Parts: sequence; structure tokens; C-alpha cells
Amino acid sequence: MVDWRGQSRQNALLVYRSFGLVFGALSIAPLYVYKCAFSGGLLHYQTEDAVFGVFSVIFWTITLISLFKYAFIMLSADDNGQGGLIALYALLCRNAKFCLLPNHQAADEEISTYRYPGRSNTNRPTSPLKGFIERHKSAQTCLLLLVLFGASMVICVGILTPAISVFASVEGLKFQAKDLHNSVVVLIACILLVALFVLQHHGIHKLAFIFTPIMILWVLLVAAVGIYNIIEWNPRVYQALSPYYVYIFFKRTGKDGWISLGGILLCITGTESMFADLGHFRATPIRVAFSCVIYPCLILQYMGQAAFLSKNLSTASMSFYASIPVPLIWPVLVVAPLAAIVASQPVISSTFSVVKQLHAIRCFPRVKVVHTKRRIPGQIYIPEINWSLMILSLGVTIGFRDTNYIGNAYGIACLAVTIITTWLTSLGISLVWHKSFMFALLFSVLFGSVEIIYLSSSCMRILKGGWFPLVLSAVFLVVMYVWQYGTRKKYLYDLHNKVSMRHILTLGPSLGIVRVPGIGLIYTELATGVPATFTHFLTNLPAFYRVVVFVCVKTVPVPYVPQKERYLVGRIGPKSYGMYRCMVRNGYKDVFKNGDDFEIDVVMSIAEFIQMEAEGCGTPEGAVDRRMAVVKTSGKFGTALFMSQTSGPGESSSSSSSTIVSSGKSNTLQNLQATYEQAAPKLNYWRRARFGLMDAKCKDTRVKEQLQELVEAKHAGVAYVIGAAYLKAKWNSSFIKKCAIDVAYSFLRKNCRSTAVALNIPHICLIKVGMNYIV
Repeated sequence: MVDWRGQSRQNALLVYRSFGLVFGALSIAPLYVYKCAFSGGLLHYQTEDAVFGVFSVIFWTITLISLFKYAFIMLSADDNGQGGLIALYALLCRNAKFCLLPNHQAADEEISTYRYPGRSNTNRPTSPLKGFIERHKSAQTCLLLLVLFGASMVICVGILTPAISVFASVEGLKFQAKDLHNSVVVLIACILLVALFVLQHHGIHKLAFIFTPIMILWVLLVAAVGIYNIIEWNPRVYQALSPYYVYIFFKRTGKDGWISLGGILLCITGTESMFADLGHFRATPIRVAFSCVIYPCLILQYMGQAAFLSKNLSTASMSFYASIPVPLIWPVLVVAPLAAIVASQPVISSTFSVVKQLHAIRCFPRVKVVHTKRRIPGQIYIPEINWSLMILSLGVTIGFRDTNYIGNAYGIACLAVTIITTWLTSLGISLVWHKSFMFALLFSVLFGSVEIIYLSSSCMRILKGGWFPLVLSAVFLVVMYVWQYGTRKKYLYDLHNKVSMRHILTLGPSLGIVRVPGIGLIYTELATGVPATFTHFLTNLPAFYRVVVFVCVKTVPVPYVPQKERYLVGRIGPKSYGMYRCMVRNGYKDVFKNGDDFEIDVVMSIAEFIQMEAEGCGTPEGAVDRRMAVVKTSGKFGTALFMSQTSGPGESSSSSSSTIVSSGKSNTLQNLQATYEQAAPKLNYWRRARFGLMDAKCKDTRVKEQLQELVEAKHAGVAYVIGAAYLKAKWNSSFIKKCAIDVAYSFLRKNCRSTAVALNIPHICLIKVGMNYIV
């Protein structure tokens, strides 16, 4: 009973918060829907039936797409509670061999979030479509391009939503001040847009507590205005709820009515946010909030505008503000810009999230992802994307200066995302949820046919602003695919040029070089073998650290990897070599840890693996590249080491039942290191982390020696070795490949964030090894 009450309170809180963080863009749409719908030849049909027909189309579009498709169906098509295009693609990749990500291992399929309970592929007949895509790499590439194009359109939505929302919200000033020039409205909109994106940088999350009250006030306000207009102007408007008026509308307006669909579709812009933000609020609260509040309030508002327009069709260009009663006009003019800013914020955050997910699956250049530990779960901030969105939003506002043109671009972008979501979901119905092909076809035909009709109408508006998302998404698509192509070529080069472990082990425990105290973390994308980066380093500098760890940071097609299943550790060669391999498995929504936490986790994982090996969980002595084991840093073996903090170099806490291991460095080197680290005070915390052995937990002499060697190496220092790759196409490559590798990929590599920034590697212990890749 207590759990039920607690869950009910949590759901009620999520319902409340969802008003400000999910439905903003959808709720702000009444500002411009009727204006854009009557912007063309439809304005010549000044009849009540024409207005009722537009409202009827709006009603059934919201009901079919927003309510039935998204609220009832799509919210159930989740990936471990996550939604969005990347989530659908990940689901397809996990249930079929569609994924182009490298380093897939059978152990990845044992992650608890990899499979749904009760959804096994065993004893199921192979789908012909699944077999076709798995056999043809070109089909996999086409699927990836489809997802990347959809993601590009999501970014376009992140550009256009602030532009149209803010511009339409301040456009009402022209209704009050008849002589106000349009340039003044553009200037005010630009000031608000700059403030919106600057606040992203300085922490708009601090104002998140007022988002929901503003949106609730806005939704209730527009619903009340709608009810007033229904009673005041035309109570018969309820008759337009009948689909008969849709038939009458197209029969009488013909081509003009069909073209008007490009403006009517704006009534469902923002619907995709319900699915994209699913991971933050869960399906039930979103369904309740939309079905019980947002949906009826929007219908009342659109019905009220239709009632007003049926008697005042000449005001179609400013129908929203013209329909507001005089006592409420100034309150609405004040609340509208605030609601527009609140509506833009979740869309901007969703754009950050999509870019982060694209970067995780190696389809976007490296960016700096800042994880903000705020009220909004999973909130991140990407500086480069924020300023790019601001510049492009300002360019759209200043360049178009018209809600109709921005609306044409906005509608095409949102519609493209909706159509691609329908196609991916149809594949998922058949391949992921194993429903019949007819059920998938029914879903595709029912919703896809409506969306295609809207798309055909939107194509008529391409020259009137609709070209913008098409051009911009094409640019984003080229950037994403070129980066993915170059990254894949680099991985294949590493795979073909890796050094055999048997060759390394023939060199003996010293590897034919000088072994110095410390831990060397060598970053590589290879799951087996030694990367050419390591041998290239040893060729030029024949010395390395006593403990060598080959670290492979990989992305698994799941949203999150539980911390206890994140690290996969194995030993390379005999114990005397001191070589390990550590696979760090992240989901596409995981944020990589900072250097201090990651370093501690790696040491504790290796320590636990050493104890697991002694308990008989490892493979026999003498194996070259042993089977890896999942280690849990808080498991039963993780208590042999303890961590303490020291106030300065060489100082540590002591315990009667523990042994503090000192560094293997000389006093001179320790003093030099302490002096060097004073220049970076923020990095001193993890440098002061000291490990000790719990004598009571470590009775095996051999295990104690290995752990002591590991802790001594940690205290001596940790160095991060990463490869700085310079790709160049072969001399006999095609012209397109040379342009892609030598020009496009090279430009992106030089102008994106470095690998060290993307992996949060401290600069004071970073070693870069430059290599030329001829691909």
C-alpha cells in the first residue's frame, strides 16, 4: 500500500513536470497554425464551411497522430524506457545484425539491458526482410543514412522551434501597435533568442522550477479563450468535429485545400517530444498529461479560433491575437514570449541529447559534453552546438522575417522526423516485437499514408522557406556520414595492422624494453591484439610502464550499461608480464566519467579481477589473450583494496589492519611531480587518492604481491596513451573517396574537440602518439 502511494505521488510529480518539459512546442502552436493554413489560396474561401473544414482537419490530425500514434502506440515502443530515433535504431541493431559499430562481442549480449525479459529470438523463424538486410551491407548503410537524415532533421527542429515560437509570440505587438514596423518585431525576437541561448551557457536549469507553472498558465489561458470564443461567436462549431466536414472541405476547396495542409500540419509540431523525452518521464505520466489536459485544452483553443474566424475571416493573418478578449490581450502578450522560451528549452536540450547519442555511435565529430547534475534527469550541455543553434536561429529569424516562411521550413522538418519514426517503428514491429507482417503493414499504411499526404502538400512550399531544412539537413548528413566513414576506415586499418600477441610475448616479461614504475593506459578500439600505436611508441622510445592496460572504450547499442556490468577485464599473457585488457562498455546515453573516477574504477576492476582469477574464475596460465570477465567494483572481491585521501605528497591515513603502499618513485621525482601538479589545482584530488591493502581480506601471498604491484604502480602515476591519427586516402582511390578522407574528414578532425577532451583525460598525464593512416 505504501509503495503504491509512493508510486502514485511520483507519477503525479512527473505529470506536473511534463507540462513544462514535454508539451511546450505542441502547446505554443495555436499562435501560428491558422495563420499559416490561410496564407495561400484558401483565403479566398471566406465561408463558414471552409473554416469548419480546417478545424476538422486539425482535430482529426491531432487525434490520429498525436493521440493515437504517439500517446497510445509510440510510448510503448521504448528501448529500456528510452525513446527517439536512436533508440529505435538501437533496438533494430540488437535484434538483427544491422549495426555498423565496431568491436561487437558476444559478451555484450549478456548485459541485462540488452534483451527484454521474455523477448528471445530463439526458436523464431528468420524474417525474409531481416535476412535481406543482414546479407546486404548496402541495405545496412541505407538504414543508417535514414536514421542520420532523421537526426539531421531533429537538429533542424532545434533551430526552427526557437525561431518560430519566439517570433510568433512577439508578433502580437503588431496587433496592438498598428504602426509598429516589422523590423522592430524582428529585433525584439532576436534579443529574446540571444538571451535564451546565453542562458543555456550560464545555466537555464536554475530557472527550471518556473517552466511548468508558465506552461500550465499558458495552456489554461488559451483553453479559456477558446471556450469564450465558442460561446461568444459560434456555438455550432462543435459540429466540425464530424469527419464529414473534412470531406466537404476538400470537395469545395480542391487544390487550395490540399496546399493548405502544409500549414495545418503545424498543429502536430512538437508531438515527437513525447517520444523523445520518454526516458525522463515514463509513458504513463506523459499519457495522462496529454490525454487529460493538453489534448482537450488544445482542441478547445483551435475550436474557439475557428468559431471566431467563421465570423471574422478577414483577421486570418492575426487570428490568434484577434480572437483574444480585450481585457486579456496584454496578459497574453506577456505570457506568450515566456511560454515560447519555455517551449524552446526542451527542444534545445533534445538537440544536445541527439548529438550526444550520434557521437556515441561514432556518427558525429567529437564535442565537449558537459553533464549538468540538475533537477532535469540526464540533462547535458554542449557548448559548440548551443552557439551553432543560436547563430542559425538568428539567421532564420532575420532572413525570413515571416512566420509563414519559417512555418513552412518548420513543418517539413517535423514531418520528416515523424515519417522516419513511422518507418523505423514498422520495422521494429516485425523484427523487434515479432508481430505479424500484416500488423506492421497496417501501422505503416494507417499513419504513413496520412503523413505522405501532408508531405506532398509541404513540397509545394519548398520554394517558400521549405528548402532551408532540406539544405541544412543535407549538410549535417554529409558531415555525419563522412565522420562515420572515416572512423570506420581508421578502425579497419587498426584491425588489419594490429600486432600479434604471440609476437609481443616472445619478447619476454620485459618486452625488450625498460619497465618503469607506473600504469600506462593505452586507448584503442581493438578488442584483441596490440594496436600499432603501442609498437610505434616503443619503436621510438623503448621504455614503458610496469603495468600495461589496453583500454577499449566502446558503445553498446543500449541506452545505459549498469555500472556493475560496465567493465570487462582480462589478462594478457603470463602474470609476470603485468599486461591487462579493459573493455569499458557505455550505452548511447551514458556520459563518460571524469579522469579521477575512471582511473579509480579501472584500478579497482583490475584488483577484483586478480582476486577472481585466484578463486578459479580465470582461464589457465599461459593463455595468450585470455577470456575476459565482467567485474563489479563493489562485488565480493572488491574489498581487498581501500582508498584514502592524503593532504599532500607522501602523506596518507593509516589503519592497524591495513598496509599503505608507497610509490616506486624517488624523492626527487616525487618533489618534481608535486611542483608540476601545483599548476593544476583542480586535478590534485585524484592525484591524492591513495590505495591500501586490507590484510584481513588478502591472505593469498601471490594475490597480495600482484595487488601490491598494482597499487605501487598507481601511486607512481598513471599515463594515458592515445593515438593521434592522420588519415590519407590511397593514391589510387577514387575522387570521391579522396574528397571524403583528404578534405572533408581531415577538416572535421582538425576543427573538432580532441580525443582527450571527449574522454575527459587530464592533460598533465597525456601522451599522444602520432600515426599516419593510409586507407
